[in-house]
Amino acid sequence: MREIRHDATRGLIHAQGPLLGLIAVICGIFVFQQIRGLEWYLPYMTVPVQVAESWERLKAGDVSVENLKRFGTLLSYAFLHDSPQHIVYNLLFLWIFAALAAELLGHRWMLGIFVFTAITGSIFHVMLNPADLTPMLGASGALMGFEGAYLGMAMRWHLPEPHVWPMSRPVPPGQLALVGVAGVVIDYTSLMSHAPGNVAYGAHLGGFVGGLLLAAVFAPKPRGAKVR
Repeated sequence: MREIRHDATRGLIHAQGPLLGLIAVICGIFVFQQIRGLEWYLPYMTVPVQVAESWERLKAGDVSVENLKRFGTLLSYAFLHDSPQHIVYNLLFLWIFAALAAELLGHRWMLGIFVFTAITGSIFHVMLNPADLTPMLGASGALMGFEGAYLGMAMRWHLPEPHVWPMSRPVPPGQLALVGVAGVVIDYTSLMSHAPGNVAYGAHLGGFVGGLLLAAVFAPKPRGAKVR
């Protein structure tokens, strides 16, 4: 029995090592946040008004390092979380859909989707709230990006039924695609109704659209998929 468990663990690490590494980095950063406090990680959060101002200065010819640093927050915010509940929820759904991306497209595409959709999410948030002083953090834009990417692949190909650990049985691709659709509908409705709270719905939508377009237009044929 121990040997079977060892083989299963080794197989999981081999199949999803880079994703597990990404999750470990995010968890490690969260621990460091708790140790160092808000003042340490505040400069790495996306503040819409600061990014918008830096964009205007860049268009005016200001290419100073200090000005360019602001654009780095369009990605760095995705590695930060403000509470244990926040990071657990985000990493749970990140695991499900990022594991699917790695299984279907490979680790490089999985990491590329994370980076690309984290950036499109923050850009969309800044464009919707250019005068907002509220800092933004969290990987939810990227996890919505993976949901959008899965939907984009499902639109182009017949995808194989995925085995997402720790689920006990294969999950029909249509059901997983509907999870992403339901999530983006909720975000869009909340955004249009100006729902109160500290959720960056614009980042969710921007990440989802970025992932959808990336997979629907540029992604190669997924492993085990069939042409529609």
